[in-house]
Amino acid sequence: MRFLVLTASVGVSDEIADHACQLVNGDLNRLSNSAVEIAFSGDVPADLLAGTPIDVNVVPAQNRRKKLLIADMDSTMIPVECIDELADFAGVKDRVVEITERTMRGDLNFEDSIIQRVALMEGLPETVLEQCYNERISLNPGAKTLVQTMNKLGAMTALVSGGFLFFASRVAGEIGFQMNQANTLIIENGKLTGKVVLPILGQEAKLETLHALCKSVGCTPADVLAVGDGANDRSMVEAAGLGVAYQPKQALADVADARLYHSDLTALLALQGIAESEYA
Repeated sequence: MRFLVLTASVGVSDEIADHACQLVNGDLNRLSNSAVEIAFSGDVPADLLAGTPIDVNVVPAQNRRKKLLIADMDSTMIPVECIDELADFAGVKDRVVEITERTMRGDLNFEDSIIQRVALMEGLPETVLEQCYNERISLNPGAKTLVQTMNKLGAMTALVSGGFLFFASRVAGEIGFQMNQANTLIIENGKLTGKVVLPILGQEAKLETLHALCKSVGCTPADVLAVGDGANDRSMVEAAGLGVAYQPKQALADVADARLYHSDLTALLALQGIAESEYA
């Protein structure tokens, strides 16, 4: 048996849910206004609900509830790339955004690209970091509910970012992640030096963190829910028992178990069969 999970920020109507249930000859269970699950054992029509603003994903019935959530930050837990917003203060946003986009598509090596991008911000006052956080950083819908519900249900939650620790530590605290890691900008005399502490935390570091956390928690990668948006998240998303691509670049969508284009982050709870009545 498997579960067909329908999620959408605008809500999943009873009419659409019933129609999908009939198409797969399954048993319907509503999880929230924005999510339903359908237990079924047959095939799923390739064009099921095509053209609607609804995400359609299929997950196994076994081991649905995960013991570890590992999440990317930029464009996943928050709607922006912090490095792009910092670059705006430095007057080099267009140049940095172009490099960021190529990197997230998988066209550029992450480690090399972050060195290039940070170098463009040499001399930026340290005070701009706080200004950027206060003015530009917000949470994506459902982020806090996702993490705090996973915490409530006994899971380990980790924010693992290829971005900067200044932002990741604050975002993690605001959302409720139990741990966080990211890259550290080098600052001297109150200004960014244009350099970052080595080694750079990139794709492989995220995968290594996943395995290290599994060991500390006493679980296997099959017990992990990983979510990200870009090529830098590929390894951890591929390794996880449930790898989710959120508003993804194609490089990540190609390898993910589930893809979310129309849903907020509470859809990750729905994929695990967690109903709104269990939310934190």
